[in-house]
Amino acid sequence: MGAMPFTEFFKGRKSGDSAAADGRYVPEAPQFSGSDKLAIVEQLESSGVACFWATDVRGVLTYLSPAIHQKLGRKGDKAFTDPLQHILQPVPGDGDARSLGLKLGTRKSFANLTVETGDMNADLVLRLSGRPIYDDAQIFVGFRGTASDITEEYRSEEEASRLAKFDSLTGLSNRHRMEQRIDSTLQTFRSAKRAAALMMLDLDRFKQVNDTLGHAAGDQLLQQVAERLNTVIAGRGEIGRLGGDEFQVLIPDMDDRGELGEIAKKIIQMLSQPYSVEEGRCTIGCSVGVAIAPYDGVEREELTRAADLALYASKNGGRGQFRFYAADLEHEANLRKRMEEDLAEAIEEGNFTLEYQPCVDLASNKVIALEAQYCWEDEERGRVSQETFIPVAEGSRLIIPIGEWALRKACEEACEWPDSLRLSINVSPVQFEAQGFVEMVETVLKETGFDASRLELELNESVLLGDASKVDAALGALFKLGVRLTLDQFGSGLSSIAYLRRAPFNSLKIGANFFEPVMGNDLGDMELVRAVVALAGAMGMETSATGVHAMDLMAELKKIGVEHIQGYVFSDAVGQDIVLEEIASGDWVLEPTDNGRQRAGRRTVFRKIGLIHEDHYYDVTLRNLSRSGAMIQGLEDVPTGTQFVLDFGQGQLAVCTVRRTMDDTQGVEFEQELVDDGAGGLCTRHRVSPYALAAAGAPLTALPPGKYSQAPEASPGSFAQFKLSDNAPKQGGGPQEGL
Repeated sequence: MGAMPFTEFFKGRKSGDSAAADGRYVPEAPQFSGSDKLAIVEQLESSGVACFWATDVRGVLTYLSPAIHQKLGRKGDKAFTDPLQHILQPVPGDGDARSLGLKLGTRKSFANLTVETGDMNADLVLRLSGRPIYDDAQIFVGFRGTASDITEEYRSEEEASRLAKFDSLTGLSNRHRMEQRIDSTLQTFRSAKRAAALMMLDLDRFKQVNDTLGHAAGDQLLQQVAERLNTVIAGRGEIGRLGGDEFQVLIPDMDDRGELGEIAKKIIQMLSQPYSVEEGRCTIGCSVGVAIAPYDGVEREELTRAADLALYASKNGGRGQFRFYAADLEHEANLRKRMEEDLAEAIEEGNFTLEYQPCVDLASNKVIALEAQYCWEDEERGRVSQETFIPVAEGSRLIIPIGEWALRKACEEACEWPDSLRLSINVSPVQFEAQGFVEMVETVLKETGFDASRLELELNESVLLGDASKVDAALGALFKLGVRLTLDQFGSGLSSIAYLRRAPFNSLKIGANFFEPVMGNDLGDMELVRAVVALAGAMGMETSATGVHAMDLMAELKKIGVEHIQGYVFSDAVGQDIVLEEIASGDWVLEPTDNGRQRAGRRTVFRKIGLIHEDHYYDVTLRNLSRSGAMIQGLEDVPTGTQFVLDFGQGQLAVCTVRRTMDDTQGVEFEQELVDDGAGGLCTRHRVSPYALAAAGAPLTALPPGKYSQAPEASPGSFAQFKLSDNAPKQGGGPQEGL
C-alpha cells in the first residue's frame, strides 16, 4: 500500500458525516477492512518505522518483522527455535541491567529495553517493548511487542560517550575518566582494605621530536607509546593519557615495591627503545613516579600529588629513572636548590678534587688506566659522593663547567704518569650535548699537552639517544682528535647494536647492574655478560667491567673473556699522591683481594633508625646497608641469633637476625631482602598497613614518619631488654624518614 496524502485518506463523505455546531465539517470515522489494516502494518514494517514480535509460552519467537530478522546475522537461523533471550541481550551498561530472560520469566510488561545481538558480524541495537498475552481463560500464551532499530543513534551516542572518556589519539583513558576510576577504586578499596598503586609517567625529549620531526611524527610516537604501555601493563591496570606527554597507570591490588619497581623499569626500558615514524627514526626516554594507597594517600588528590612528587624527583635525579614517594620528597626541591647554590660556590672556591680508580688488565694484573672521579668536600655536608651531586649538577647544567674543570685537571695530573697509563673520564649527556663540547676537548688537550691517544672518554648509552646527525658528527670529530671512546654501562636497556655499527667505539664497559644476583647464579647474569663479550669481540672492541667486588666474580669474568676490571676487588679510587707513589717504582701491579667484598655490596650510611625487640623500642645507628643485611650500632651484649625488627621509618619494618656481634655493633641478616627504591637506595618491599594502624585506633591517613611498634612478631631473645651503649642516639625521637 503506497503512501497516501492526508486528504485522500479521508476522501468521500459517508452518510454519517455531519457538521459541527459552528458549521465546521466533521467527517465520520472511516471504516477499514482487515486487508487494509494488514497493508498498513506491512508498510510500517517495511519502512522500519515500527516492527513487531511475538513469542509463545516458552519465550520462542512466533513472529518477527522481516526488517529485523534480516539484520540478525547468524542468529537469524535460530530466531524461531531458541528462546528470545538467547537471540538478544541487553547492551552493557544499560540502565536496566536485568536480563531479557528475567523480564520474560516474570510475565510483566516492559518498555524501552535496549538490546543487541552480541554478534560481531551483525551490528544491531533495538529498543524493545512488550507485554504478556492471555487467552479468554486467562491462560498465558506468550508475549507481543514492538521493536525499534536504534543502531545508528546508539552507536553515535556510544562514540560521543567514548570520546568523553577516552583520548582520541591513543585510545587510552583521558584525564576525566582516570579521575573517576581512581576515585571509585580508592573508595571501594578503602572499605575492602585493599591497596592500589598509581604511576605518573613523563616522556623525556618528546619536545625535541615535535620540534625536529613535526607534530605528525609526535602523534605517531604517542600512539606507539600507548601500544607499548598496553604491552607492559597487559591488562593488570588502567592506562590514561592526561595530555601532552603525560601518562598515568592505575594498578589495583598491588603494594609490593619490588614488583612495582620491576614494572617501572620495564616501562622505562620499553619506552626508551627507538621508534619508527614516517619522518624517520627517533628515541625518547621516560621518567616514572610511584605512589601506593593507602600508604601514601587515601584520597585521589593526595595520592596523585604523591605520585607527582615522586615523578619530579625521578626527573631531577637524571631522568630515565623511577622513584617511590617518600615523605622527604616534600623537602627535596629545597634541598636541591640549596645544593645547586653550594655547587656554584664550590666551583668558584675550588673545593673539588679528583681521585682515580685503577683499571686492571686481567692477564697481567697491571694497572693500564685510571678513571677520574669527582670529590667534593663541603664544610657542612663533609665528603659528598659524586652519585649524590652529579644528578643535581646535571639538572642545573653546572656539570658543564664542572666537567671542563675535571677534564683539564685530570689531563694536567696525568701528564705526570707514564705514557703507558691511560686516563679515562666519564662524560655526562648534558656535557656531550652542550654546544662546543668537542672544541673544548681539543682546547684542553692542546693547552695541557696531553696525548689524545691516552685520553679515554666514557659515554653513557643515553648520550646516543639525541639527534642522530649531531651525535654522529660529534663522535666522528672526537675520533679524528685521536681520543679513545668507550660505551659505558652497555646493556642498561637503552642501547642498540645499530649504534655500535656506526659509532667509532674502542671498548664496551659492562656495568655493575649485571652483577646483581639472579636466579641460579649469585654472581649475576653471566650468560648475558658472555654475549656482550662475544659481541665486542666480533666488532673488534675491548671489554671491561666495573663494580667487580669479589674474587669469585673476577675469576668468572676472566674465564668468560672480559679483559679489564675495575672495582673493590683490586682498589678503590685513590688520590694523585698515591698514584705517583705507586708508579714511581715502575709498573703498577695490583693483587686481587676479597677484603673489599662488604664495602662494595653495602651502602655506607650514618643515621638513626628504630629497633623493636619484644615490647621495647630503641634508637640505634645504622652504619651500613645492603639488600640482605645491615650493620647497626648502639646496643651492647646482644648475642648472635637474636631476632628483632628494624624500623626505617614511614612503616618500613624489616625482620632480621643477628649473625655477628662485637661490643655495641651487630651485623644483621634480613628475613626478606630489600629492593631498589629507584634512586640508588634500598627500601622494604612492604610497609605497615595503615588499615592495621586504623584498627589499633589511629586515623586512616597516609603513613607519617614515626615509630611503628605494630611490628611483625619476632622470636623472643634470651633477655628482655638490651643495654644502650654510649654510641646510641639520644632516645625519644622517632627514626628518620627513608632508608
